[in-house]
Amino acid sequence: MTALDPGIPPPRDGRTFSARRTVRLADVDRLGRLRLDAVARYLQDVAIEDVQETGWGTPRHLWFIRKIRVDVLTPFVGDREIELTTWCSSLAAIAAGRRWSVRGDGGGHAEVDSVWIHLGPDARPERIERFGPYAEAAGDRVASTKLELPEPDGGAHAVPWPLRATDEDVHGHVNNAVHWQAVEHALTLNGLDPARPLVAELDYRDPLDLGDVVELAAGGEPLLAALRAGGVAKAVARVTT
Repeated sequence: MTALDPGIPPPRDGRTFSARRTVRLADVDRLGRLRLDAVARYLQDVAIEDVQETGWGTPRHLWFIRKIRVDVLTPFVGDREIELTTWCSSLAAIAAGRRWSVRGDGGGHAEVDSVWIHLGPDARPERIERFGPYAEAAGDRVASTKLELPEPDGGAHAVPWPLRATDEDVHGHVNNAVHWQAVEHALTLNGLDPARPLVAELDYRDPLDLGDVVELAAGGEPLLAALRAGGVAKAVARVTT
């Protein structure tokens, strides 16, 4: 199985897809840095545009993110336009890897790898068949859905993390990009400078629903964070600076 690898280069053969995004006021922090949750929204939107164009999007196909790694090589501070290029990085029976290369007009640069679970219209895992140019781009790399990030230890500081109606997406769960808001908050709580290069990883263990009473626990070096509901970690993150 192939681990997440943001160093996988664009394919010589197979499909790539590129799109641009304009950085808006709500996407940046007080220093003008493009936040991780905004990057996650861009990634999600461009991925959806890609699969809708090829017939691998809704309503026939659904994709739920399993895990993601974001290598921020040069923070996006002052960038106004972002270009994202994406391609299939690996493949398994019911999952596919997706890579992005993200570059800003001000020099910001991130490389991203992720694994997504493929669901059919009944929202159940469904085998991927006849994946065409996506499979060609993936080559012989095999996607792994195994989650490996550890939870923060019992000494980690925990705060309530109330969910809002606007956090819910069309599938009835808290959207994956919303989880990154918690990661941003954990960075602030632990005094880390997000305007430096960093590696941020996130494992999505189970969906969060609006009715969940959630707490954010974070601490340690590297920083480990977890969103917990009923004492169970629903998502776990690790940030290395």
